Amino acid sequence: MEQYIDEPHIDEASADLHDKVQRLVFAIADLYAVRDITIDVPQKDHVRFRGTLLCDLETQFDTLRQRFEQFGYTPLIRDQDGEAVLIGLPQVFRPKPTNPFINLILFIATIFSTLLVGALYNDRPPTYWSMQSISAFLLSGWPFSLSILLILGAHELGHYFAARFHKVHVTLPYFIPVPTIIGTMGAFIAIREPIKNKRALFDIGASGPLAGLVFAIPIFAIGLATSELAFYIPSAYVGSSIMTQVMTWAVLGEAYPAQGVDVALNAVAFAGWCGLLVTMMNLLPVGQLDGGHIAYVLFGKRARLFFWPAVLALMVITIYFRTTFWVLWILLLFIFGRFHAEPLDDVTDVGLPRKLVGVGIIILFLLIFIPSPFGGASAF
Repeated sequence: MEQYIDEPHIDEASADLHDKVQRLVFAIADLYAVRDITIDVPQKDHVRFRGTLLCDLETQFDTLRQRFEQFGYTPLIRDQDGEAVLIGLPQVFRPKPTNPFINLILFIATIFSTLLVGALYNDRPPTYWSMQSISAFLLSGWPFSLSILLILGAHELGHYFAARFHKVHVTLPYFIPVPTIIGTMGAFIAIREPIKNKRALFDIGASGPLAGLVFAIPIFAIGLATSELAFYIPSAYVGSSIMTQVMTWAVLGEAYPAQGVDVALNAVAFAGWCGLLVTMMNLLPVGQLDGGHIAYVLFGKRARLFFWPAVLALMVITIYFRTTFWVLWILLLFIFGRFHAEPLDDVTDVGLPRKLVGVGIIILFLLIFIPSPFGGASAF
């Protein structure tokens, strides 16, 4: 329910709030000329300020935020009918330090899990178990382990350094050692406060996939160059994208499968392929995924319209290519894909250079998209 600041009957608590809000108005007078104030809008305990913006938000937002925080608020800036409206969120974000020892333990565990997968990819476990045979067996998986950890690590560190550049509190990467086909469920960083503006949101969202591809593409190419050819058995080979087909032709001089043979990806090539797959999945333009951040920056609230087309498209792909790969991912999208991260400042334009990069990333997503990663019919 709306409560205007000049309402005549106010109790002691309301009087304290009235005084705090008036002092906040005075503190930001050189940055924002307040015309009217409404309490409990858009939600309870929030305060909405309407008026005229007097500063460049790109350079002065941090100053505005500091002044709001002095009174226990964090500023949100929203466009309402072409006007920059300030909303006082009744919370100040002061993230506590995290324990990097947890990150280290998970990373070490992921090294062992990916070493095991890499070793199994190359050979069977030893028949005679001893410390020496086990060690030799695990160490044989180092090409795969090093390759996949470079790709995943670069992806997450891309997010991490972009967040630090924009002064956003984030954790170090958490690797997830799980006995999957690649020995891990990937890695993530936790963003522990709202992102400042669309430029920061774009940089943080785009930096991870781009940094990962810097390693995934050459690793896949090196792996292709050192892989062997074998008789083509559809169920034994992974799916292709436009990029993997072009790279196969560029490296090997033939777009396999051809004439009954295909490339039997070695451990390094498989790690590079997995890196492309992980990047492709993260670039789906929905929700909290990296592609969802980029879509929100480019299209604003209209990016929410991508959710159902994306889900329906994945359902069609699942049926057409007779693959089960996307089933779990579709279910996860209903949990994580319906809402986008909105920056504190939702008014400042992202700028033409980032928009062009965003268009390039959309094209890149189409080039690396693999309709049927494992099993089922092949698209290419």
